[in-house]
Amino acid sequence: MLSPTAVGLWNRHARRDRVEPESLFDRFSWLYAFCREHLFRDDTDQISTGLWPAGAPKAESLLVELGCGPGFYARRLAVRFARLRVVGVDRSDRQLLRARSRAAARGLRNCRFERGDVLALRQPTDTVDALVASRLFTVVSARQDVLAEAHRVLRPGGRCFIAEPRSALRATVPLLAMWLLAGLVAPGSYREPSRASVLGIGQFGHLIQSQPWRYAWLWHDNRYHYAVCEKAPSSVGLPASG
Repeated sequence: MLSPTAVGLWNRHARRDRVEPESLFDRFSWLYAFCREHLFRDDTDQISTGLWPAGAPKAESLLVELGCGPGFYARRLAVRFARLRVVGVDRSDRQLLRARSRAAARGLRNCRFERGDVLALRQPTDTVDALVASRLFTVVSARQDVLAEAHRVLRPGGRCFIAEPRSALRATVPLLAMWLLAGLVAPGSYREPSRASVLGIGQFGHLIQSQPWRYAWLWHDNRYHYAVCEKAPSSVGLPASG
């Protein structure tokens, strides 16, 4: 019988090796980049305050943006905090090309982007100081597994900032636009759903509390759910608070 560790490694390799349909985020990368950079809310100030309430990260701290797309927050945080090391992770090659191009245009040497699976991050356990996940759970189904992976890579005392849209209509706009365009110019099978899936207040709270955070601060406005979560010194047996 395989050990739990061996099963986990097997599942990670299986996910990486599986052949999947093309992604709308690759086919129409320019359209999603436009939505991210011009239509969605900019939470850079809230992220900075939530992750570093003292005002700034320590020199050489590592921040990872999950599902970074064109690298919106990765680039803004790299500009704001020159001593911060920033890594954007996404599975879309074309989104990553856009992110790298924009970072290069700004001369950002403390910001890089890599292709990766949010269910199987390359970062070792307990090595990431801060993490950002914005609008990620609208398009992934294994939400608790993604959050567990984020919890794994955070160092004890590290924090993550999570922002999720509350309106299914607003969240679906970029997906709907890409599906409509696909129907016109590139009909076919794509791996994204036709509609974004959003969480209710209770569902969002349940998701956040699925991990043994030391603290978890949750709040909401008319458009977004937010959470700032801090990893406990020991990841075993400490309930979240909200």
